[in-house]
Formats: sequence, structure tokens, C-alpha cells
Amino acid sequence: MTAKPKASKSSRIQKKIVDLGKKKTRNSKKDNVTVTDTALATIIGLAAHEVPGVVGMSPAGLREGIKRILGASQSDEGVVVSRDETVNVDINVVVAYGVNIPAVADSIKERVYYASENYAGVKIDNLMIHIAGVSRG
Repeated sequence: MTAKPKASKSSRIQKKIVDLGKKKTRNSKKDNVTVTDTALATIIGLAAHEVPGVVGMSPAGLREGIKRILGASQSDEGVVVSRDETVNVDINVVVAYGVNIPAVADSIKERVYYASENYAGVKIDNLMIHIAGVSRG
């Protein structure tokens, strides 16, 4: 007679975990994920920084200007997100001297739309790109 090899303890635990994962509950709720305006602004700011020809971001207001003076530069600097029934985004960028500004703006638009939809799951309705300055890159 050949005896069946006994399953190891770890494989039995893994099987129980898999079995538990297959159970369906009656009162299952649909999960809800919320992306805050600050998180979305950070994703958008990082996406805009990746575009060739973008030197940096310009402060969007007095508060961001003061933060920059004090040395607290953040990745969401220059990005303003507002939501009502639509998602509105304003981006203030500084581009390098000698670049084709409309081409850089189009690249920013493509990257921002891609990043917000694929990383955050948020569809932007209105995107305004403000070229706040030109600098030596």
C-alpha cells in the first residue's frame, strides 16, 4: 500500500485562505475610492514636470509663493484643482527658452489627462495651462 504524502502545514493554510477568498457574502458593499484634490494636484504636478521643455512650476497664489520663499517646495505647486459638478484644473508652468510653447502645452495636456485618468481614475473636464514664464533651462 502506498500512503499519500501528508500536506504541509503551510499548504493547508494557503488552501484555507483561498477557500475563504471564494466565499461570497450576502451583504457585500461596493468599495468606494476617493482621490483628494491634493493627491490629484500632486499627480498632475509630477506629470507636468516630466514633459521636456518644462523648467518648473509657478506658484498659483500668495500662499504657494510664501511656501516657496520659505523653502517648502512641493510637487503640487502651481496646480489648482477645483470640483463642483466638473473637475477643473489650472496649471502654472515655466518653460525653457527656445522651446515650441504650443507643442510643450500639448505634451503637458496629454500627460496630465493620461496621469489623472490612469493613476487616479479621475476624468478632467476643463484643463487650463498657463505659461507663467520663460527661463533659461
